Amino acid sequence: MLALPAVAAAQAPTPTPTPTPTPTPTPTPEPVSGKLKLKIQKTFRDQGRNVALTRDAWRVRGEMRPYVSGQTVLVRFIRNGKVLHKQTEKLKPIKGGKVGLFLTPYRAKHAGPVSVKAVHFKTAEMKTVLSNKPRVIVLRPDVHASGTVVRLLQKGLAKLRYVNSRSGIYDDSTARAVMAYRKVTGMARTYSASEAVVRGVLAGRGTFKVRYPRHGHHVEADLSKQVLVLIDHGKVQRIYHMSSGKPSTPSVLGSFHVYRKSPGTNSHGMVHSSYFIGGYAIHGYVDVPAFNASHGCLRVPIPDSWSIYRWVRMGDVVWVEP
Repeated sequence: MLALPAVAAAQAPTPTPTPTPTPTPTPTPEPVSGKLKLKIQKTFRDQGRNVALTRDAWRVRGEMRPYVSGQTVLVRFIRNGKVLHKQTEKLKPIKGGKVGLFLTPYRAKHAGPVSVKAVHFKTAEMKTVLSNKPRVIVLRPDVHASGTVVRLLQKGLAKLRYVNSRSGIYDDSTARAVMAYRKVTGMARTYSASEAVVRGVLAGRGTFKVRYPRHGHHVEADLSKQVLVLIDHGKVQRIYHMSSGKPSTPSVLGSFHVYRKSPGTNSHGMVHSSYFIGGYAIHGYVDVPAFNASHGCLRVPIPDSWSIYRWVRMGDVVWVEP
């Protein structure tokens, strides 16, 4: 009887082990779709177009949505179907990681239109993405070859406060502004817009430094540069080509006030005169050479004389500086 429990225990069935479940495989994620947009930066704008000068640097800004780490794009610069340059760019996250950014610099040696295209080739994470195709007109800095260059020059001169027309034609007004620009920048005193002039103007070089910024609404005549400058509370308003007194009849130096204004043309051929001391005046004249040639007055070209006459007020300070 004592052996019965042991026998019974020996005859008990062995429990069946619970099988381990087979894990469900994680599905491979589908590559995502994206959008790739290019924008041209650091060029000039003319009639809605992007314009650059030969050898000037500009760049392409590209943004791809969404940003996926590790992705790259291929950027191509194309002219007439020929690839001028291509470059692979790696995306960098911006806007909280939602957008991928790249910046691609470029400069063209030769004139002609340049189109830009970018592509993201398909990867496991992202589908193929094609960009828009912006265009840049690349021009030689020659005012005789393109009306676009003339328009850009005129716009640049006006921004620097050199008085000129916005006709899109290299007219007398533009030539006088170029003469004034050349005087201020110390270049040869001619009326022609060389490559150096065009590049200098479009780069924003050639500002006039105001000597007396606290003198309110006033005139500064710089005899060393032979320019007349209208200034209002420290800010240059207009810059003009001028001719002052020749060595035998020099202009008086110092600070004066406009005490008389005489419109029209007098017997000496002085046009729209603003007198600041004795018989010395700011006035228009038929002959305004690149050098000092007057009898002591401050001569300006007749086409500019009326606008100067209207701007200058009675009592305004006129500085005549060597």
